[in-house]
Formats: sequence, structure tokens, C-alpha cells
Amino acid sequence: MPIVQCELCNKDFYTKPRLLKLGWGKFCSKKCQFQSQRTGKFFNCATCGKVIYRTPKQFKHSESNLFFCTKVCFMVWKNQHLLIGEKHARWKNGINAYRNIIRRSGLPAFCTRCGVDDFRILLVHHIDQDRTNNKIKNLMWLCHNCHFLIHHYNEEREKLMVPIA
Repeated sequence: MPIVQCELCNKDFYTKPRLLKLGWGKFCSKKCQFQSQRTGKFFNCATCGKVIYRTPKQFKHSESNLFFCTKVCFMVWKNQHLLIGEKHARWKNGINAYRNIIRRSGLPAFCTRCGVDDFRILLVHHIDQDRTNNKIKNLMWLCHNCHFLIHHYNEEREKLMVPIA
């Protein structure tokens, strides 16, 4: 009765003599046999850090050399790195984005400084002048004229200064 050692896990197991003659019987189980045939590498998921296996074909075709365990992890990474600001396919220099945000908030559309309510001439002003800070508390409606005054005259800016909470 031939007892041999598994080539992968070094476990002792029995194999039939005829399998040894054919050159088989090297592995104790199908699992060990399958693992010995793997030629890929193990990588960490770029989002969650989970260890994942990728074949040579998969890591050869990767443009970013980053790998993800699921599509959810990929989309989280993509939203944080690829779909931001100017890199986004629908980026329009922020022209309409601020108007949509403030319109959906329910704030009445009239100039905070002079009271004009013609929607065609209203602009969205960022109180802290940071265009990436699109919180409702940081946005206000201003007409073209008032918006110019706020940006070019310190006295006008100080009159309108609203504390950010």
C-alpha cells in the first residue's frame, strides 16, 4: 500500500499503485490539486484591504494596477478618485450644479441683498468662497449686480457677512 506525501500540504495519504505509474496521485485532494495549478497572485482590495486572488491575465489588463474584491468596492474607489469635479463626465464648470443644489433645498429664490426675485438674473454665491463647499448653509441667492459688489468691495462683503453654523 503506497503512502505518499502531498506535494502542496505535505500531508500523508494513500494512493493506488496504478495512479503512481501514470504519474498521478501527487495531491491528497482536489483542493490541493486545484491550488497547485494556480499561477496568479494575491492582491489586497484597494478599498477594503481584503486579500483577493487574480490570474495573470487579470493583472496584465489592469490599467491602474489596483484590484477590487467586488463591484461595490470598485464604485466606492471610482467615486472618490475618478468622478470628482472636472474628471466627471458631466462636469460643466459648476455652472448649474450650485443652482440645482440650492433650488432643491427649498430656499426661496430672491437676492439676499436687494430682494430681486427674477430667477433669470440670480446666481448662487458661496459665503466662504470655497466652490467645493456646497452645503446649504454656505450657499445664498444673489443677483448679478450684488454678486459683483460682494466679490469686489470689502464693505459690501462685510455688510452681508452671515456667520456659518
